[in-house]
Amino acid sequence: MLPIGLTLVVLGIGIAYGLEVMEEVQDDMGDSACSGYWNTTSSQCEVSATNNTVLSANSNAYNATGDAIEGVAKLPNKLPLIVTVIVAAIIIGILVRYLMIRYR
Repeated sequence: MLPIGLTLVVLGIGIAYGLEVMEEVQDDMGDSACSGYWNTTSSQCEVSATNNTVLSANSNAYNATGDAIEGVAKLPNKLPLIVTVIVAAIIIGILVRYLMIRYR
């Protein structure tokens, strides 16, 4: 049980930091594709820091990283289900093993 628990903890930490890195990469891609001022708050390419007129649409690379972030962010929502399945499999395995030895 301990290795499985540690694996889940490491998975959670890895996903959390991974999402943070992906968010920074997305911001960098938006900044590099923008020929004007990249507003990190609104995630838009604007004319200047004082002029909020949108200069251009976001690039495909920026949109792809946004989709990747959304996909990876859905994985932690499934962790409770994954843990439940793992614990149920361990309990069933222990019961089957106990019953095989007991009624042999």
